[in-house]
Amino acid sequence: MDVAMQALEGLRVIDLTQSIAGPYCTKLLADFGADVVKVERPEGDPARLLPPFLGDGAHPEKSGLFLYLNTNKRGITLNLRANAGRQILKELVRGADMLVENFEPRVLKGWRLDYPRLERVNPRLVMVSISNFGQTGPYRDYKAQDIVAYAMGGLMYISGRYDEPPTRHGLDMAQMMAGANAAACALMANWHAQETGQGQQVDTSIQETVIATQVFGQLLYSHMGAVPRRQPQGGGGVTTILAAKDGYVVPLLGHIDWELFAGYMGRDDLLDPKFADPAQRPLHMPELIQIMAEVFAAREKHTVFREGQEMRFPWAVVETPEDLAHSPQLEARGFFADIDRTFTGHQRYPGAAFQMSATPWQARRPAPLLGEHTVEVLGELGYSKADVQALAASGVV
Repeated sequence: MDVAMQALEGLRVIDLTQSIAGPYCTKLLADFGADVVKVERPEGDPARLLPPFLGDGAHPEKSGLFLYLNTNKRGITLNLRANAGRQILKELVRGADMLVENFEPRVLKGWRLDYPRLERVNPRLVMVSISNFGQTGPYRDYKAQDIVAYAMGGLMYISGRYDEPPTRHGLDMAQMMAGANAAACALMANWHAQETGQGQQVDTSIQETVIATQVFGQLLYSHMGAVPRRQPQGGGGVTTILAAKDGYVVPLLGHIDWELFAGYMGRDDLLDPKFADPAQRPLHMPELIQIMAEVFAAREKHTVFREGQEMRFPWAVVETPEDLAHSPQLEARGFFADIDRTFTGHQRYPGAAFQMSATPWQARRPAPLLGEHTVEVLGELGYSKADVQALAASGVV
């Protein structure tokens, strides 16, 4: 197979991350050619025990989430609680361009592996630190999960209906967004290091990532003293999610040809000024939504979506994972990739969220087995197989 050059070939990254945010950062780097060495504690990244598991049986080599987040990386084990383990890490840092970590800020400082100390080992090092609230401030060492980030970042306040408690977003989007931000910042810092020889620490806060994604609410407050509210029961705006025959559609009503819309709906009563006049429409929104609900309930969701888009209406269909797996759009763009791996065989994973024509995303290797490349990576530092065996016997690797 003809393998194209990748954008980050030659970049050496030490990956001390675990769970989601940090591994996603380093995955993005690895996917575009960086040599990412994932350093796991001897018992493994906790994400190895997160579902879903192939065959629905918990196994550290069958976690779909771990396998996705660690594609294209090499993997070693290293006990950083041991002096010998910390010494080996410093040897790795000496030849690295980046180190990415997402420990609580107090942890690496306690191990004497914080940035000021690693900078002495390698002044060009870019150290990327991802944490719940950042490396400074009174919340620095507070614990969090994604729901905490949504709550503390203000996004939860505007999610849901205002006649009910706030609602969190699904899954771990705050973690993924923080990882993407960290990867972008890491590359900026690396460019600076290449130009000047000066490394630096990149401090990524998951809370601040969430705030930055919904900056409109902060601008509304700072410019007008106003606080946005959650949606009332029954809607009231121009964005409504309605049930179709086999799912849900999002038929946006702003900036559409109203006569064409009324014709498509087959309802002449929609030409009444109380609906057709944009100024009057919000006053009669519950009645309009009821009409739309009756029409769409008899139609299939993808039919509504395609027909609406053909009339230049900005409509959407609420896609399920099954829909996405068979999406003609994603298939045409080659979004999914089949990756073969021990214990799991060929499985399909999402690819990159963007495409590069000259230096494309590639699935060069599957996620590493626990400690799979320990002998190989330590051999690059001058350790023999016997040395590695002795380190393993003493619990260092």
